[in-house]
Amino acid sequence: MRLPWFTLVILSIIAVVVAGCGSGSSHGAQTLAETQPSAGPTVAPANAESQTAPASSASSPTASTPDTPASAAVAKNGKPLLNDKPIYSFEDYWATDFSLHTVPYSEIFSGGVPRDGIPPIDNPKFVSVAEAAAWLADQEPIFVVTAGSQTKGYPLQIMIWHEVVNDDIGGEPVVVTFCPLCNSAITFKRTIAGAIYDFGVSGKLRNSDLVMWDRQTESWWQQLTGEAIVGEMVGTQLDMLPTQLVSFADFKTSFPNAPVLSQDTGFNRSYGSNPYRGYDTDQQPFLFAGEVDDRLQAVDRVIAVQIADEAAAYPYKVLAQQRVVADTVAGQAVVIFWQAGTTSALDGGSIADSRDVGATGVFDPNLDGQKLTFQWADDAFTDDQTGSTWNIFGEATAGQLAGQQLTTVLHADHFWFAMAAFFPDVRIYQGG
Repeated sequence: MRLPWFTLVILSIIAVVVAGCGSGSSHGAQTLAETQPSAGPTVAPANAESQTAPASSASSPTASTPDTPASAAVAKNGKPLLNDKPIYSFEDYWATDFSLHTVPYSEIFSGGVPRDGIPPIDNPKFVSVAEAAAWLADQEPIFVVTAGSQTKGYPLQIMIWHEVVNDDIGGEPVVVTFCPLCNSAITFKRTIAGAIYDFGVSGKLRNSDLVMWDRQTESWWQQLTGEAIVGEMVGTQLDMLPTQLVSFADFKTSFPNAPVLSQDTGFNRSYGSNPYRGYDTDQQPFLFAGEVDDRLQAVDRVIAVQIADEAAAYPYKVLAQQRVVADTVAGQAVVIFWQAGTTSALDGGSIADSRDVGATGVFDPNLDGQKLTFQWADDAFTDDQTGSTWNIFGEATAGQLAGQQLTTVLHADHFWFAMAAFFPDVRIYQGG
């Protein structure tokens, strides 16, 4: 039987990362010779808990799930047994308490690489904007993360090969994450109840999304939601920080003195190339066995905004037509900017030469007690009240309000299939 093209692509990626696991300084990446768990039969959508709580207040973790009968015996490390056989086999090197989990194990798949086979960056180095310009093209995508008084940039050409960076921004310990399979760029605080946690790549996927692990308790965490789903930290929710995906040109214009993640990672990777070539044009996500919500195409890009109990998705294809979208989510006014000039990291073999998918920003339009309305005019974002000009970061760059800054609304970039899987009741902005 002929394998789908995207499976061949992913298998080639696995071969690359496993071959490179021994290159550079790593904290003990395993080899594929170690036993991998078998995939469950289905992947079902699940809603994530939204509270911030310590593990002790988790929502009823249990070993009793559809694939783990309550009568099953429990072996070493909480691995469930049925008739003295492992129901779901995990590698022996995990010290995770597998008796605690908030999702069925049948939803968790092996991605084909061992723990940290895709190596996280634990001691990131940074270079100046001018130094980064020697290898980073103006149109290439870069994460922009601000904490405290500091802003840093994380190029996707590096993040696509590592997925997790443990860092400190403005005195705040953070974990910067990217799941290429879901196109999800999210940053979390990694301090929980006064303790700092370090994260890595578990090698597992759920709804095709990266499952992280922490080295302190070896619990497993869902990247797209920031919730611990397996182990003693189950139910704990990581706090999210604003993460904006824009072009390097926009980043260096607004943050000329900000540090940029260096290619000097200690690992030998082909930075600048895309190991997932053509992935964002395929309609069958890798290792996603759920039903794709057919309101949009599976790999349509959306901006995800969740406020209180309401989740809203704003398709890039609508944003590209309107440029400025004003909406309300859970009673809060939001305004979304879209502008061209940022390439996809998941299109062509070269990220710099890939197609333009644009960049976005999501903001509260209220400023000093006045609600501003915006439009796209003369190749710029302008407000109707003063005619001031604004950039993709929500900063007024010219006019009466020059120097003023809109408050960023927490949001994330996702592929539609992933957003719908974790938030099945999501509302889609239709335009108008």
